[in-house]
Amino acid sequence: MSSAPHSGLLKVDAPTPAVLALPGPVTRDAVPRLCARVRAQLEETGAGVVICDVAGLGPPGLAAVDALARLELTARRAGGRIRLRNADPALRALLGLVGLRFEAEGEPEEREPAGGVQEAVEPGDPPL
Repeated sequence: MSSAPHSGLLKVDAPTPAVLALPGPVTRDAVPRLCARVRAQLEETGAGVVICDVAGLGPPGLAAVDALARLELTARRAGGRIRLRNADPALRALLGLVGLRFEAEGEPEEREPAGGVQEAVEPGDPPL
């Protein structure tokens, strides 16, 4: 069996992540419903990521931290994760304070530095 040769790269459509706007303030009663929506959106899109728009959460507090932690746990159990959109610096600081790290839109992923980049110079190192 033979096929015609392809010219150029193959076109692959990547799934588009769903966006879930979180209303504020998030109550404890609303969290199970939001978790069910995250699970359903991961299944429907197949993207592996649900973008949570947190602009409407209002002032950050422990209720928002708890809700985001539960959404992330739900997404992880379903084989995905959540990514934050429009995260207030105070919310990100609070999340960091309690030890939760979330990927945020517009933020570079943490990776190894590019080749040839030297973070510190030790005495006796030859110049590049």
